[in-house]
Amino acid sequence: MSVDAEVFVIGAGPAGLTTAYCLTKDMSSVLVIEKDPVYVGGISRTVRYKDFLFDIGGHRFFSKSKEVVDLWQEILPDDFIERPRLSRIYYGGKFYSYPLNAFEALRNLGIFKSAACMLSFAWAKVFPISEARTFHQWVRNQFGEKLFSIFFKTYTEKVWGMSCDAISADWAAQRIKGLDLGVAVFNALKRALLPKGFGRKGGPVVKTLIESFQYPRRGPGMMWETAARKITERGGKILMGRELQRLSFDKANGIWTIEVSTVDGNTETFTANHIVSSAPVRELVEKIAPTPMAVLHARALRYRDFLTVALMVQKPNLFPDNWIYIHDPAVQVGRVQNFRSWSPEMVPEGMSCLGLEYFCFEGDGLWNAPDADLIALAKKEVAHIGLIAASDVVDACVVRQPKAYPVYDDAYRHNVEMIRLNLETDYPTLHMVGRNGMHKYNNQDHAMMTAMLTAKNILAGKRVFDIWDVNEDAEYHEAGASGAQEALRSERLVPKTISVKDERAA
Repeated sequence: MSVDAEVFVIGAGPAGLTTAYCLTKDMSSVLVIEKDPVYVGGISRTVRYKDFLFDIGGHRFFSKSKEVVDLWQEILPDDFIERPRLSRIYYGGKFYSYPLNAFEALRNLGIFKSAACMLSFAWAKVFPISEARTFHQWVRNQFGEKLFSIFFKTYTEKVWGMSCDAISADWAAQRIKGLDLGVAVFNALKRALLPKGFGRKGGPVVKTLIESFQYPRRGPGMMWETAARKITERGGKILMGRELQRLSFDKANGIWTIEVSTVDGNTETFTANHIVSSAPVRELVEKIAPTPMAVLHARALRYRDFLTVALMVQKPNLFPDNWIYIHDPAVQVGRVQNFRSWSPEMVPEGMSCLGLEYFCFEGDGLWNAPDADLIALAKKEVAHIGLIAASDVVDACVVRQPKAYPVYDDAYRHNVEMIRLNLETDYPTLHMVGRNGMHKYNNQDHAMMTAMLTAKNILAGKRVFDIWDVNEDAEYHEAGASGAQEALRSERLVPKTISVKDERAA
């Protein structure tokens, strides 16, 4: 029985486009749908407003995975620039360098508060919470209660809209992995006391301590627009302004039927042998017919949304940071991006563009506020912080991003495991990839690695690689990895770009 596409990909973000890009090296029968009528790239797109370009969240191109870095260079070989990694924390009316500058922190906090932080840190190390289940407990064990309250609590609760006691420790272990106070202080002292570059060779790099990164000169969307063009040049198809409405699977013939709606209200129907979904898990499960047993688990998954208020300023050099974390509870803004510091080509000469990020839930007061009200709020708050005066702003716009962050509450892990068990058992040709597709809040390189492995599984005709074993550093860990490599060799599909490491050696 013929199908419209061998592989049907839902979502043209990093995971969906990477899957299609890898597959179209060996087959042309790949069809991608994207809900957005204009932009590919998902949350990694680059938005254009007049002559300004800006990110949705800011995306550093840094990865420990050589395979991902090689793919970045393959897709966009001549358009990366190296940028200094500069960010600060705003707390208590003062700015703190991040990574930590020990002397600056001591000066800003004062001798007594600094001493209290170190005593709190020592207490946590001597008397740790034995089973840290929440974000609060995990950070307290790593840094002490005092540093938790200063540098983690306010910002984290802004991001998630919930108490740090309701957030799973998985979130902290994943996003702050490898960073401990001893390492941070040692690095700070080394930067302050030793010549630049001295003693920096060798040893693992902690992502939160990197000092430079690669970046497409006109934003991350440049990467995904190029990938989309190359996919279509190879015979693949990308249909914009299409939203998934219904998925059904004919087990007898192994064929999927997919119904999508277009921006003008029409319905289109397609058939395919494989489905690759980077859509939010909750949405995907709701649209499978008949409804899977795991639908109740899917409905329990939660998401955090956010919006960016971009302020255009007629001044060229405001501050050098890529972004500033706002730990001040007096303002609602959570982070401020400086897009000229990402790349000068994103902003017209003589101008700057600041992106004020507000974390919210789709449908709440912030999300539904008129753009004019949000712009007024952003101008007031950026002035309160002291970065610019409200009168410096000459233009502005608002961009909303639904389902930006999968929420790690105390039940998310069980819910995801039950959904995965249900879907992988009943639908062997349904593949979930990427951040929302797997309900894993990891970075772009992780999404890409899950997609690269999924493409290899499809080409191999079986699940040779378990993409759930890709860790947050976009490395694939599997005990018995040599067996996976042998399986691919036997089918003449040696994974030349995928390093497979034994978990015990990591």
